Amino acid sequence: MHFETVFRHVTIVDGTGAEAYLADLAVKDGRIAAIGDLAGSEAAQIIDGQHLALSPGFIDVHTHDDTNVIRFPDCQPKISQGVTTVIVGNCGISASPAILAGDPPDPMNLLGKQQDFKYPTFAAYADAVRQAQPAVNVAALVGHTTLRNNVMDDLYRAASKQEISAMKAQLKQAMADGALGLSSGLAYASAKQAPTEEVMALAEELAAFGGIYTTHMRTEFEQILDAMDEAFRTGQHAKVPVVISHLKCAGAGNWGRTVEVLERMESAAQRQDVACDCYPYSASSSTLDLNQVTDEFDIFITWSEKHPQYAGTMLKDIASDMGLPLMEAAKALQPAGAVYHCMDEADVERVLKYRLTMVGSDGLPNDPHPHPRLWGAFPRVLGYYSRERKLFSLEQAVHKMTGMSAKRFGLQDRGVIAQGAHADLVLFNPNTIKDAASFENPIAAAEGIELVMVNGQISYRQGRVSPQRHGRFLTRQQS
Repeated sequence: MHFETVFRHVTIVDGTGAEAYLADLAVKDGRIAAIGDLAGSEAAQIIDGQHLALSPGFIDVHTHDDTNVIRFPDCQPKISQGVTTVIVGNCGISASPAILAGDPPDPMNLLGKQQDFKYPTFAAYADAVRQAQPAVNVAALVGHTTLRNNVMDDLYRAASKQEISAMKAQLKQAMADGALGLSSGLAYASAKQAPTEEVMALAEELAAFGGIYTTHMRTEFEQILDAMDEAFRTGQHAKVPVVISHLKCAGAGNWGRTVEVLERMESAAQRQDVACDCYPYSASSSTLDLNQVTDEFDIFITWSEKHPQYAGTMLKDIASDMGLPLMEAAKALQPAGAVYHCMDEADVERVLKYRLTMVGSDGLPNDPHPHPRLWGAFPRVLGYYSRERKLFSLEQAVHKMTGMSAKRFGLQDRGVIAQGAHADLVLFNPNTIKDAASFENPIAAAEGIELVMVNGQISYRQGRVSPQRHGRFLTRQQS
């Protein structure tokens, strides 16, 4: 048999959580063609993987790369850390279906400027991704806030019956065109006035398509259990799986409460299909939200439209420089972006280790001084949390970033190493893999990633993105 590529002597970590094993692996026509002892086989290229691990490509289930996969199709922050598939449209904000009449409302501004929202239908967005052919595969959710912005003249109120009907029609069409499901961002002012019933009504469109509901809950602070109950009720009402985005206990007064939060997850899991994602850091990042301004923890400003000179400075230092109280300084910076050092490390570890937790970076690619998770999330799980902290085995770590995620989001024949599966693969050194991005120097490629293959083609090798890109637009339940 003649193969395109054969990896020899690799330690295969197959994405299912099963124990790693030594074998050779062959790739042909974009798929895994054979696994075993392939010593005598012919191949256009043979890659010696001695002392290296071969795993499925990592699936970043929580991204805001919606417009970036088109504008910057090299996707360097992602492919350099072994990510081969990104799921966009999280937190209620998506690039489609949308055309903006003015500046994008907060937090849609995380995805780009007005001119970047030019996809009136989900199908138009999918076509644009296919034309750009990014380095990674792309699958997309539809954002609740994006739908609201399409049909409402004022986001700071509940939608009317007619507006809900219009949103439902747009969501139904997007689902028919291959969207994964609906996301919400109920913590943001632009969706906070949406009652639970509004979201439930939209979620009703999902079940017929086998869709999913993901949510940046109404709060991650003191009332977190109530917010979780709301998310679970929405899923039960619509008869669809629920994913809680970036599960955390935010705010110093909330530290340690992941014990009860995970108990609530576990009890919900007994009666319905639920899961969560988590990024491996104790600091969050978003737009500068006045509801989160506090002196209980450090807040680092990443950008400000009115005062760009303060990017890269702590809010408390800016307030002192301006001679203003913290809240007034925050108001003066708006619109702006921030990193909030709002979590306890023990809580992060507890959530990351939890059996229903997938890994998502939640990276913000348009931030001039991004949170290091944009470039470092996946190697950090493997290097820091698995190898150093021994939070879980290498096999378990890889499962949380591949097989579990593919199954949860209905990405067929991806996320596992098995004969016939798509050849999205990462060759890495399990002894040296680590995140290089830091809060001080956030733009840095990970160490220990030798090679990344997307759809059977080498797309990243020895620190360089290949000039040919091989990513695809993935629709729900379609390989």
